[in-house]
Amino acid sequence: MASLTESVKRHFPLQNIKDVILLFQSQIQNNDEPNLALLSIVVGYIENLLTCNRSLPLNCDVESALEPMFPIVDISTIDALYAKFKCQIKGSVDLTQYRSSRCATRDLVKKVSDIIWSSLTRSYYKDRAHLQSLFSYLTGNKLDCFGVAFAVVAAFQVLGYKDVHLALSEDHAWVTYGKDSEETAEVTWHGKGNEDKRGQPVNVGVTEKSWLYLNGYPVKCTRRMEVAALVSGINPSINAMSDSIELARLQQQLLWLLYDLNHLKTYPMALGNLGDLEEICPSPGRPPPIELFRESIMAAQSYYCNMHVYPYTYLGGYLYRNGRYKGALEAWANAADVIRKYNYGREDEEIYKEFLEIANELIPHIVKVVSTNGCEPSGQTDTPLLQDPECFSHLLRFYDGLCEWEEGSSTPVLHIGWAKPLVSTISKFPGKVRCMVDITVPEKKLDVDLEITDCEKHEGKRPSEKGKCGKENSINGSTEEKFSKSNSNRKSAPSENEKSKGKKKDASAGHESEFLHTLETQINSDEEPHPNIMALAAACGDNILNPEYLLGSGEPFSSRSSSLSSEMQDGLSSKSNGTPVVPDLNSEPGLDIDSTSAFSQNDDSVSNSASVTLTSQKMKGLKDLLLAEKLNTSAIQLQLTAQSQVQVVKRGRQANEFDLVSGGRTTKRSRRE
Repeated sequence: MASLTESVKRHFPLQNIKDVILLFQSQIQNNDEPNLALLSIVVGYIENLLTCNRSLPLNCDVESALEPMFPIVDISTIDALYAKFKCQIKGSVDLTQYRSSRCATRDLVKKVSDIIWSSLTRSYYKDRAHLQSLFSYLTGNKLDCFGVAFAVVAAFQVLGYKDVHLALSEDHAWVTYGKDSEETAEVTWHGKGNEDKRGQPVNVGVTEKSWLYLNGYPVKCTRRMEVAALVSGINPSINAMSDSIELARLQQQLLWLLYDLNHLKTYPMALGNLGDLEEICPSPGRPPPIELFRESIMAAQSYYCNMHVYPYTYLGGYLYRNGRYKGALEAWANAADVIRKYNYGREDEEIYKEFLEIANELIPHIVKVVSTNGCEPSGQTDTPLLQDPECFSHLLRFYDGLCEWEEGSSTPVLHIGWAKPLVSTISKFPGKVRCMVDITVPEKKLDVDLEITDCEKHEGKRPSEKGKCGKENSINGSTEEKFSKSNSNRKSAPSENEKSKGKKKDASAGHESEFLHTLETQINSDEEPHPNIMALAAACGDNILNPEYLLGSGEPFSSRSSSLSSEMQDGLSSKSNGTPVVPDLNSEPGLDIDSTSAFSQNDDSVSNSASVTLTSQKMKGLKDLLLAEKLNTSAIQLQLTAQSQVQVVKRGRQANEFDLVSGGRTTKRSRRE
């Protein structure tokens, strides 16, 4: 790439936003590639003058202190910095060693990233803002994670390679290269440490299902999309409380330029950033912010297999700020549906904090507001939020996604700091509203555990889902054999008492085998099950079946049964000694289930019902607790904070871990860059 051409110099000096727009437009629409280094230096120079070098007087009105201004950008400054970058890169790489092909190699990618890396200052600065541009690199030898990756791509453009491009996840960046960009390579670090994996492929992160690598669905940039990444990375913040109005407007207009030229359609994060800017300062004649957020979601679904989380949190934040709380809950539940596809790791700090803020700040604030006023502030619904079963179902789906995110991970997600706000929130929903939600817990297959311990038999407990060895047993031709075998594997000589007990157990075992054989016959046959069997199954779901019945004693239903149980007992005759009689499968049905009031729903509950499917182990275990009239808060908290779903790696506790129990809330992060 030659030095800055006359066509470029013709745009200088840049004296206002329009001049910058024209420079970018000429670079994007020319027949050659846009000059990444040039544009990064220009944007970084403007951002630095409007933010870092802009002091605000104390004890005064911020708006009056931030009078409109725009720096004059001379060609001499930009040309000198560009020449410095080109000289540094070309002077450090001997291309004669790498010209075996027109495409980059892994060794060359590692070499170029080493050049950028080795020239950075060693002082700790990585969490500071305004370090993403080449201006920061050339004037202060500082770059953030994204800045290093962008600098590497710009360096390859200086070297004349056209196959090296930027790959972006929602919190990380790397490069693709080679024919059809099929190769990947790390070129920067991630997180707060100085560790890096430069030169390595990203395959491991994808295999581990890390959100950092989006399951292999990052935004793979073209040259124009790399310009969009540069623009999207502009940070207008002067400090934690104030933004540069001029810089925000420049970013907004540049994003609209890229939008109109069709370079944002596959870039969800950039569309979300544009939506945020439009919410603050709407552009005349442009779509409203909510359409941009929905377009961002459509892009994630259409091009990236719905693997991106932030499009949903962008929409949820917008709806929350505008008092549309029900829609916000649904958007956050959709975000949790995406995160459930990943395994949580320590490098997922940003998305962890995002969900933590939603769960422990935004949702509790929603509940606090509607507890006072009933309906959401937007007034778009007449139903009070805490009386709406759909809102409760959104809340359950949100936490179900977080719990499934934890499953299979080496690091727990939910601790007591998550559990307490959840319990507090669901307790605000009346029991009758929670019962309107049809909670489905899918089962892969019908499992019956036949390895019943003596203790379980004696106490009348239901068998667990898995045996001691962890194997799941299904009903098949060897059912009776398995059952008898499990009862015959006792080698010690029985005492007299044990013998008498053993006779009862043998009788019980015989009745169990007979009952299970009948059940097996029904399941394996093509005929419709006998109504009595259907009634038993339905009654089991209502928790009114007496467990002693299957073990050879007692009545089929507990004393707490409704009139339904007595009707079913009439249909299931029993012997005088209490042992069950196997129902006559040829007899007439003893009960018309469809006509029974216990299985029917009134019209009000149907019209005000909602449904949700829980797939995480923790939330599946909470089903009955969530629907109880009186919540057992201790049991819910214990279930949510259980560590059984993760394989915890023992290590020393770090002071900076985001743990609400020991260290309180961490400092709120600045705007996501």
